[in-house]
Amino acid sequence: LTVFFLALTACIALRAQFDISPQPASISVDAKGRALPIDAHTPITELTNPKMTASEGYRITIGKQGITIEGSTDAGIFYGRQALTQVLGSHPATLPYAVIESAPRFSYRAMHLDVSRHFFGKDFVKQYIDMLALHGMNTLHWHLTDDQGWRIEIKKWPRLTEVGSMRNRTVIGRNTGLYDYVPHGGYFTQDDIREIVEYARQHYITIIPEIDMPGHMLAVLAAYPELGCAGGPYEVCPDWGVFDDVLCAGNPKVYQFLEDVMDEVVSLFPSKYVHMGGDECPRVRWEHCPKCQQLMHSEQLSSEDALQGYMMRHIEKYLAAKGRTVIGW
Repeated sequence: LTVFFLALTACIALRAQFDISPQPASISVDAKGRALPIDAHTPITELTNPKMTASEGYRITIGKQGITIEGSTDAGIFYGRQALTQVLGSHPATLPYAVIESAPRFSYRAMHLDVSRHFFGKDFVKQYIDMLALHGMNTLHWHLTDDQGWRIEIKKWPRLTEVGSMRNRTVIGRNTGLYDYVPHGGYFTQDDIREIVEYARQHYITIIPEIDMPGHMLAVLAAYPELGCAGGPYEVCPDWGVFDDVLCAGNPKVYQFLEDVMDEVVSLFPSKYVHMGGDECPRVRWEHCPKCQQLMHSEQLSSEDALQGYMMRHIEKYLAAKGRTVIGW
Protein backbone atom coordinates (compact mmCIF):
# COMPACT_ATOMS: atom_id res chain seq x y z
CA LEU A 1 0.00 0.00 0.00
CA THR A 2 2.88 2.36 0.80
CA VAL A 3 4.45 1.76 -2.61
CA PHE A 4 1.04 2.35 -4.21
CA PHE A 5 0.63 5.79 -2.66
CA LEU A 6 4.27 6.75 -3.26
CA ALA A 7 3.85 5.93 -6.93
CA LEU A 8 0.57 7.79 -7.15
CA THR A 9 2.08 10.82 -5.39
CA ALA A 10 4.97 10.79 -7.85
CA CYS A 11 2.52 10.73 -10.75
CA ILE A 12 0.57 13.67 -9.33
CA ALA A 13 3.76 15.65 -8.58
CA LEU A 14 4.98 15.02 -12.11
CA ARG A 15 1.68 16.12 -13.58
CA ALA A 16 1.76 19.31 -11.52
CA GLN A 17 5.25 20.02 -12.77
CA PHE A 18 4.66 19.29 -16.45
CA ASP A 19 1.03 20.25 -16.91
CA ILE A 20 -0.16 23.62 -15.60
CA SER A 21 -3.14 23.85 -17.93
CA PRO A 22 -6.51 25.17 -16.70
CA GLN A 23 -7.87 21.63 -16.81
CA PRO A 24 -5.93 19.23 -14.53
CA ALA A 25 -4.35 16.16 -16.02
CA SER A 26 -6.40 13.00 -15.85
CA ILE A 27 -5.14 10.26 -13.51
CA SER A 28 -7.39 7.20 -13.28
CA VAL A 29 -6.32 4.46 -10.88
CA ASP A 30 -7.74 0.93 -10.97
CA ALA A 31 -10.45 0.66 -8.32
CA LYS A 32 -9.49 -2.92 -7.43
CA GLY A 33 -6.03 -1.84 -6.34
CA ARG A 34 -4.22 -4.04 -8.84
CA ALA A 35 -0.57 -3.24 -9.49
CA LEU A 36 2.16 -4.07 -11.99
CA PRO A 37 5.67 -5.05 -10.84
CA ILE A 38 8.20 -3.11 -12.94
CA ASP A 39 11.58 -4.52 -13.86
CA ALA A 40 13.92 -4.69 -16.85
CA HIS A 41 11.62 -7.20 -18.58
CA THR A 42 8.38 -5.20 -18.29
CA PRO A 43 7.04 -4.62 -21.83
CA ILE A 44 6.77 -0.94 -22.74
CA THR A 45 4.92 -0.15 -25.97
CA GLU A 46 4.98 3.22 -27.71
CA LEU A 47 2.15 4.12 -30.07
CA THR A 48 1.22 7.09 -32.21
CA ASN A 49 -2.43 7.94 -31.62
CA PRO A 50 -3.78 10.53 -34.11
CA LYS A 51 -6.97 10.89 -32.03
CA MET A 52 -5.03 12.69 -29.33
CA THR A 53 -5.18 16.42 -30.02
CA ALA A 54 -2.31 17.90 -27.98
CA SER A 55 0.88 17.75 -30.07
CA GLU A 56 3.09 17.28 -27.01
CA GLY A 57 0.56 15.48 -24.82
CA TYR A 58 0.82 11.85 -23.80
CA ARG A 59 -1.16 9.00 -22.26
CA ILE A 60 0.47 6.34 -20.09
CA THR A 61 -1.51 3.16 -19.51
CA ILE A 62 -0.30 0.74 -16.84
CA GLY A 63 -2.03 -2.64 -16.90
CA LYS A 64 -1.71 -6.39 -16.93
CA GLN A 65 0.07 -6.47 -20.31
CA GLY A 66 2.66 -3.87 -19.30
CA ILE A 67 2.96 -0.15 -20.04
CA THR A 68 1.76 1.70 -23.13
CA ILE A 69 2.81 5.25 -23.95
CA GLU A 70 0.71 7.08 -26.55
CA GLY A 71 1.06 10.46 -28.18
CA SER A 72 -0.26 12.20 -31.26
CA THR A 73 3.34 13.01 -32.23
CA ASP A 74 6.79 11.62 -31.58
CA ALA A 75 7.32 14.53 -29.19
CA GLY A 76 4.31 13.50 -27.12
CA ILE A 77 5.60 9.95 -26.88
CA PHE A 78 9.00 11.28 -25.88
CA TYR A 79 7.52 13.34 -23.04
CA GLY A 80 5.52 10.33 -21.90
CA ARG A 81 8.76 8.36 -21.76
CA GLN A 82 10.37 11.13 -19.69
CA ALA A 83 7.39 11.14 -17.33
CA LEU A 84 7.69 7.41 -16.81
CA THR A 85 11.40 7.83 -16.11
CA GLN A 86 10.62 10.35 -13.39
CA VAL A 87 8.03 8.09 -11.80
CA LEU A 88 10.22 5.00 -11.83
CA GLY A 89 13.56 6.53 -10.93
CA SER A 90 16.49 4.15 -11.17
CA HIS A 91 15.11 1.23 -9.16
CA PRO A 92 12.52 -1.51 -9.75
CA ALA A 93 9.08 -0.52 -8.50
CA THR A 94 5.45 -1.52 -8.39
CA LEU A 95 2.95 0.80 -10.04
CA PRO A 96 -0.83 0.71 -9.72
CA TYR A 97 -2.87 -0.06 -12.80
CA ALA A 98 -3.65 3.43 -14.03
CA VAL A 99 -4.13 5.75 -16.97
CA ILE A 100 -2.28 9.07 -16.85
CA GLU A 101 -2.93 11.78 -19.44
CA SER A 102 -1.06 15.07 -19.53
CA ALA A 103 -0.19 17.92 -21.87
CA PRO A 104 1.70 21.19 -21.40
CA ARG A 105 -0.16 24.47 -21.20
CA PHE A 106 2.68 26.49 -22.76
CA SER A 107 4.18 25.70 -26.14
CA TYR A 108 7.40 27.59 -25.25
CA ARG A 109 9.11 26.10 -22.17
CA ALA A 110 12.67 27.31 -21.85
CA MET A 111 15.77 27.53 -19.71
CA HIS A 112 18.80 29.77 -20.13
CA LEU A 113 22.47 28.77 -20.10
CA ASP A 114 25.24 31.39 -20.02
CA VAL A 115 28.60 29.95 -21.09
CA SER A 116 30.21 33.32 -21.76
CA ARG A 117 30.89 34.45 -18.19
CA HIS A 118 31.95 30.96 -17.15
CA PHE A 119 32.63 28.31 -19.78
CA PHE A 120 30.84 24.95 -19.64
CA GLY A 121 31.99 22.34 -22.14
CA LYS A 122 30.17 20.09 -24.56
CA ASP A 123 29.54 17.23 -22.14
CA PHE A 124 28.01 19.59 -19.58
CA VAL A 125 25.73 21.14 -22.19
CA LYS A 126 24.49 17.66 -23.16
CA GLN A 127 23.80 16.86 -19.51
CA TYR A 128 21.91 20.14 -19.24
CA ILE A 129 19.83 19.13 -22.26
CA ASP A 130 19.12 15.78 -20.58
CA MET A 131 17.78 17.61 -17.52
CA LEU A 132 15.66 19.97 -19.63
CA ALA A 133 14.12 17.03 -21.48
CA LEU A 134 13.43 15.16 -18.25
CA HIS A 135 11.48 18.15 -16.97
CA GLY A 136 9.46 18.75 -20.12
CA MET A 137 11.36 21.76 -21.44
CA ASN A 138 11.56 22.23 -25.19
CA THR A 139 13.80 25.29 -25.64
CA LEU A 140 17.36 26.18 -24.61
CA HIS A 141 18.38 29.84 -24.72
CA TRP A 142 22.15 29.59 -25.19
CA HIS A 143 24.05 32.75 -24.24
CA LEU A 144 27.26 32.41 -26.25
CA THR A 145 28.96 35.82 -26.16
CA ASP A 146 29.60 38.62 -23.70
CA ASP A 147 32.29 40.95 -22.39
CA GLN A 148 33.91 38.10 -20.46
CA GLY A 149 34.26 35.65 -23.35
CA TRP A 150 33.32 34.75 -26.93
CA ARG A 151 32.39 31.05 -27.13
CA ILE A 152 31.44 30.22 -30.74
CA GLU A 153 33.86 29.68 -33.61
CA ILE A 154 33.35 32.13 -36.49
CA LYS A 155 35.56 31.12 -39.38
CA LYS A 156 35.62 34.52 -41.09
CA TRP A 157 36.77 36.17 -37.85
CA PRO A 158 39.16 33.67 -36.23
CA ARG A 159 40.52 36.01 -33.56
CA LEU A 160 37.12 35.94 -31.85
CA THR A 161 38.12 32.57 -30.41
CA GLU A 162 41.91 32.91 -30.66
CA VAL A 163 41.80 36.03 -28.47
CA GLY A 164 38.22 36.69 -27.37
CA SER A 165 37.61 33.30 -25.76
CA MET A 166 40.24 33.72 -23.02
CA ARG A 167 40.50 36.23 -20.18
CA ASN A 168 43.65 36.34 -18.13
CA ARG A 169 41.99 36.80 -14.75
CA THR A 170 38.60 37.00 -13.04
CA VAL A 171 37.48 39.33 -10.28
CA ILE A 172 36.97 37.73 -6.88
CA GLY A 173 33.45 38.41 -5.65
CA ARG A 174 31.39 41.31 -6.91
CA ASN A 175 33.92 43.74 -8.42
CA THR A 176 36.11 43.87 -5.32
CA GLY A 177 39.22 44.96 -7.20
CA LEU A 178 40.84 41.65 -6.26
CA TYR A 179 41.58 39.08 -8.98
CA ASP A 180 42.52 35.41 -9.09
CA TYR A 181 44.97 35.77 -12.02
CA VAL A 182 43.90 32.38 -13.31
CA PRO A 183 43.29 32.28 -17.10
CA HIS A 184 39.74 31.22 -17.92
CA GLY A 185 38.36 30.36 -21.34
CA GLY A 186 37.14 27.90 -23.88
CA TYR A 187 34.89 27.84 -26.92
CA PHE A 188 32.79 25.57 -29.11
CA THR A 189 33.98 24.68 -32.58
CA GLN A 190 31.37 24.65 -35.29
CA ASP A 191 31.49 20.85 -35.22
CA ASP A 192 30.77 21.01 -31.48
CA ILE A 193 27.80 23.27 -32.16
CA ARG A 194 26.39 20.93 -34.81
CA GLU A 195 26.75 17.96 -32.47
CA ILE A 196 24.98 19.75 -29.62
CA VAL A 197 22.20 21.07 -31.86
CA GLU A 198 21.58 17.55 -33.17
CA TYR A 199 21.64 16.13 -29.63
CA ALA A 200 19.07 18.73 -28.61
CA ARG A 201 16.90 17.91 -31.63
CA GLN A 202 16.87 14.25 -30.61
CA HIS A 203 15.53 15.43 -27.24
CA TYR A 204 12.88 17.66 -28.86
CA ILE A 205 14.67 20.80 -27.73
CA THR A 206 15.28 23.86 -29.93
CA ILE A 207 18.40 25.89 -29.18
CA ILE A 208 18.10 29.66 -29.56
CA PRO A 209 21.55 31.27 -29.84
CA GLU A 210 22.28 34.63 -28.25
CA ILE A 211 24.91 36.88 -29.81
CA ASP A 212 24.80 40.04 -27.70
CA MET A 213 25.17 43.38 -29.50
CA PRO A 214 26.07 46.25 -29.74
CA GLY A 215 27.04 46.32 -26.06
CA HIS A 216 28.71 43.56 -24.06
CA MET A 217 31.34 43.33 -26.80
CA LEU A 218 34.67 43.72 -25.00
CA ALA A 219 35.72 40.19 -25.99
CA VAL A 220 35.16 41.21 -29.62
CA LEU A 221 37.02 44.48 -29.23
CA ALA A 222 39.98 42.73 -27.61
CA ALA A 223 40.21 40.61 -30.76
CA TYR A 224 39.40 43.36 -33.28
CA PRO A 225 40.00 46.78 -31.68
CA GLU A 226 39.21 48.57 -34.94
CA LEU A 227 35.53 47.75 -34.34
CA GLY A 228 35.38 50.10 -31.36
CA CYS A 229 35.07 53.87 -31.33
CA ALA A 230 38.28 54.49 -29.38
CA GLY A 231 40.49 51.94 -31.14
CA GLY A 232 41.67 50.31 -27.92
CA PRO A 233 43.57 48.89 -26.30
CA TYR A 234 40.89 46.54 -24.98
CA GLU A 235 40.93 43.29 -23.04
CA VAL A 236 38.52 40.42 -22.49
CA CYS A 237 36.78 41.75 -19.42
CA PRO A 238 37.73 40.33 -16.00
CA ASP A 239 34.93 42.21 -14.20
CA TRP A 240 31.13 42.05 -14.13
CA GLY A 241 28.76 44.81 -15.18
CA VAL A 242 28.05 47.20 -18.05
CA PHE A 243 30.95 48.93 -19.83
CA ASP A 244 31.24 52.04 -21.99
CA ASP A 245 33.23 50.47 -24.83
CA VAL A 246 30.82 48.99 -27.37
CA LEU A 247 30.73 48.43 -31.12
CA CYS A 248 31.15 51.57 -33.20
CA ALA A 249 27.74 52.18 -34.76
CA GLY A 250 29.23 54.51 -37.38
CA ASN A 251 31.82 52.09 -38.73
CA PRO A 252 30.75 50.21 -41.91
CA LYS A 253 33.14 47.37 -41.01
CA VAL A 254 31.03 46.69 -37.89
CA TYR A 255 27.98 45.98 -40.02
CA GLN A 256 30.00 43.62 -42.22
CA PHE A 257 31.25 41.91 -39.07
CA LEU A 258 27.74 41.44 -37.70
CA GLU A 259 26.43 40.12 -41.02
CA ASP A 260 29.33 37.66 -41.29
CA VAL A 261 28.70 36.43 -37.75
CA MET A 262 24.99 36.01 -38.35
CA ASP A 263 25.64 34.15 -41.61
CA GLU A 264 27.57 31.50 -39.72
CA VAL A 265 25.22 31.47 -36.73
CA VAL A 266 22.12 30.79 -38.82
CA SER A 267 23.99 28.08 -40.74
CA LEU A 268 24.51 26.27 -37.42
CA PHE A 269 21.21 26.87 -35.65
CA PRO A 270 17.91 26.01 -37.38
CA SER A 271 15.92 27.92 -34.74
CA LYS A 272 13.35 30.39 -36.04
CA TYR A 273 14.58 32.86 -33.42
CA VAL A 274 17.97 34.48 -32.95
CA HIS A 275 18.58 36.46 -29.77
CA MET A 276 20.65 39.58 -30.35
CA GLY A 277 20.71 40.98 -26.83
CA GLY A 278 20.40 44.72 -27.41
CA ASP A 279 20.27 45.88 -23.80
CA GLU A 280 22.82 47.60 -21.56
CA CYS A 281 24.56 49.57 -24.29
CA PRO A 282 25.98 52.90 -23.07
CA ARG A 283 26.12 55.56 -25.79
CA VAL A 284 28.91 57.69 -24.31
CA ARG A 285 31.49 56.61 -26.88
CA TRP A 286 29.05 57.35 -29.71
CA GLU A 287 28.53 60.89 -28.41
CA HIS A 288 32.18 61.72 -29.11
CA CYS A 289 32.84 59.46 -32.12
CA PRO A 290 33.11 61.29 -35.49
CA LYS A 291 31.97 58.19 -37.40
CA CYS A 292 28.87 57.77 -35.25
CA GLN A 293 28.01 61.44 -35.43
CA GLN A 294 28.46 61.45 -39.21
CA LEU A 295 26.10 58.49 -39.60
CA MET A 296 23.54 60.18 -37.36
CA HIS A 297 23.75 63.29 -39.57
CA SER A 298 23.50 61.41 -42.88
CA GLU A 299 20.59 59.25 -41.68
CA GLN A 300 18.88 62.17 -39.91
CA LEU A 301 18.92 60.37 -36.57
CA SER A 302 17.93 62.65 -33.72
CA SER A 303 19.87 60.96 -30.91
CA GLU A 304 22.28 58.21 -29.96
CA ASP A 305 19.23 56.21 -28.87
CA ALA A 306 17.96 56.43 -32.44
CA LEU A 307 21.40 55.36 -33.64
CA GLN A 308 21.10 52.11 -31.70
CA GLY A 309 17.64 51.62 -33.19
CA TYR A 310 19.15 52.09 -36.65
CA MET A 311 21.76 49.44 -35.90
CA MET A 312 19.25 46.95 -34.49
CA ARG A 313 16.89 47.40 -37.45
CA HIS A 314 19.77 46.71 -39.84
CA ILE A 315 20.43 43.32 -38.26
CA GLU A 316 16.72 42.57 -37.85
CA LYS A 317 16.15 43.12 -41.58
CA TYR A 318 19.24 41.10 -42.46
CA LEU A 319 18.02 38.13 -40.44
CA ALA A 320 14.45 38.52 -41.65
CA ALA A 321 15.72 38.08 -45.22
CA LYS A 322 17.06 34.72 -44.07
CA GLY A 323 13.70 33.72 -42.58
CA ARG A 324 14.69 34.39 -38.98
CA THR A 325 13.04 36.47 -36.28
CA VAL A 326 15.03 38.45 -33.72
CA ILE A 327 14.31 38.59 -30.02
CA GLY A 328 16.15 40.65 -27.41
CA TRP A 329 16.32 41.69 -23.83
